[in-house]
Amino acid sequence: MAEQDSGAKASVITIKKYANRRLYNTSTSSYVTLDHLAEMVKEGAEFVVTDAKTGEDITRSVLTQIIVEQEGKGQNLLPIKFLRQVIGFYGDSLGGLVPRYLEHSMEAFHQNESHMRGAMQEAMKGILPMTRLEEMGKQNMALFENAMKMWNPFTQMNRGAGAGATAAPSNTNGAAAPEKAEDIDALKSQLNAMQAQLEKLVKDRG
Repeated sequence: MAEQDSGAKASVITIKKYANRRLYNTSTSSYVTLDHLAEMVKEGAEFVVTDAKTGEDITRSVLTQIIVEQEGKGQNLLPIKFLRQVIGFYGDSLGGLVPRYLEHSMEAFHQNESHMRGAMQEAMKGILPMTRLEEMGKQNMALFENAMKMWNPFTQMNRGAGAGATAAPSNTNGAAAPEKAEDIDALKSQLNAMQAQLEKLVKDRG
């Protein structure tokens, strides 16, 4: 078991980022760019990015930089509405639920996309009709759209209905009172139900 664990760790590539913002691939002993890292992600290579001076793990910030750079090149995968919704959840009491939900949503979307690619290859050989591809494409889009719409009741319940919404009651210290327990339970129930649907989709596609 120890040998397997050490082998798994050895497969993770370490990228060091220096003060001059240069990135150094320790496995190839060469400097790389964000484009190189983007290709590594697409190839399925596992890597962590650390600050060369402090050793701090800065993988998240570097991956975010890759997304910003790709979006700047015109490959707009993130809708403005989605970006606004994500930003709105920073500092929100429900923000902790977002990472888990997005992870499950993207995993299900990825599984569906993989099956669609395989079906397309078979269709080119005349094995499957094109209508099958169209159906899978619609399911793929519906999955992502449902993931986006799922947060609407969350934001409305947590932030109020906009103009004219009644302010939340305050306690004696002037702080906003916590949400009702039944509201939180309802939100958790919706999240668990949606997660179950996503896992079922992945299982059916598997």
